Amino acid sequence: MPELVLWDIDHTLMATRGLGRELWAEAFEQVTGTAMRQQASVTGSTERVILRETARLHGIPYTEDLFAAFAEALGTVHVRRAAELRVRGHALPGAAEVLAALSERGVRQSVVSGNVRAAAEVKLAAFGLGGHMVWDEGAYGEDGEGRPELLRKALARGGVQGSAAVFFGDTPADAAGGREAGVRVVAVATGRASVEELRAAGAAVVLESLSDVPAVLAAVGA
Repeated sequence: MPELVLWDIDHTLMATRGLGRELWAEAFEQVTGTAMRQQASVTGSTERVILRETARLHGIPYTEDLFAAFAEALGTVHVRRAAELRVRGHALPGAAEVLAALSERGVRQSVVSGNVRAAAEVKLAAFGLGGHMVWDEGAYGEDGEGRPELLRKALARGGVQGSAAVFFGDTPADAAGGREAGVRVVAVATGRASVEELRAAGAAVVLESLSDVPAVLAAVGA
């Protein structure tokens, strides 16, 4: 049984059905004064990278002060529109059951996500999933640019070795990042990537979804 299970959020535990892009655009316009015409790729990325590349697409210089202001604005807009998120978004099948089953077995759980922490907390709270997380043992968009860096920070905060952790994600970047950080990855094909793509990127196990709870627990080793 692992000491720590780490979770990606978007398309692994839940989906926003397009609202996420709206909230991002609102925060972007608030801090830059420019309406977002296009957004850099978000799949498997972090908010810092997405903001830097999106700012470049709009001819806006990127600075760490800009990111700090954006992170605060993005968290605030998630809080303000949390009720809308509950209506338009949804938890993915099996997510609540798997989190509860791991908690019942005494497995510590946290988040490794490109989302800023405030947004991550709102997203999971909207669907009753946040109570299972030890938030201070996770890593978020404020903490780095890539999955390997975020995973290493989460391992350090959780006080565990990579061999004692499992990371759930849905993108090739998640799978490759876990491999680089020495963390076993269980991937779910609930995002844009296929089972074959996730396996090729380095996932130890690839599942179609979280809906088969016994299969998920077996993959974790719990």
